[in-house]
Amino acid sequence: MKSPTPLFVVIIAVFFSAAAPAERPLPGWFAVNRGSLCITEGAIGEAAGNRLSVNVPKMRAYVNRWTGDAIEARFTYLGPTDTQAPLGSGEVRQQFGLKLRAQDACNLVYAMWRFAPKSQVVVSVKSNPGEHTSAECGNRGYRNIKPQEVGRVAAPRPGEAHALRAEMNGEELGVFVDDTPVWKGRVEAEPPHLNEPVGIRSDNVRLELDLRAGQPRGAHPDYVASCKADAGE
Repeated sequence: MKSPTPLFVVIIAVFFSAAAPAERPLPGWFAVNRGSLCITEGAIGEAAGNRLSVNVPKMRAYVNRWTGDAIEARFTYLGPTDTQAPLGSGEVRQQFGLKLRAQDACNLVYAMWRFAPKSQVVVSVKSNPGEHTSAECGNRGYRNIKPQEVGRVAAPRPGEAHALRAEMNGEELGVFVDDTPVWKGRVEAEPPHLNEPVGIRSDNVRLELDLRAGQPRGAHPDYVASCKADAGE
């Protein structure tokens, strides 16, 4: 029996390739500058090289255009702020994080890199159905999500450069530090239809960063949204 000709092998390979289910592609990205952010608490400045600069105890912001469920910050950690502000719980923590599916100040998903007092990546859902402003929900409704896989991450030292990235695919969330996966799990947000633009948050840390967000998949409205009052915490 003759062996298959090269053309026949190619045809078979193409057939099985077409029959196999395709993985969902990673999102395209677009750069986020200061003018593309709604700053709802604190301040964001500009540093050399068009980088964003944070030097306040509390910063909250979100992208003011349609985005996909992916965001990445490449940042240089400059150390803690001179003044330290406690969280609503009273704890003082140094951290930087990414917002996903933020409907408003009361309903959103956070992927936080806590630098101190203990370095770890934590994913939380803040869920307060029927409440939409900080005055209504305060710091209630937080629930930490148990990961399927988690990795250890050392706290950054002043002057070090790092990258923090979060990507959601349906209810599956992956968080990466310096392109290494450090958190993987399933996030069932309540209410389930949180699909607003992504954002960032910091507490008690000084940073310079480049920010980018995932391009939305499929049809979407092409607009720049006005900043919503009390959209932050």
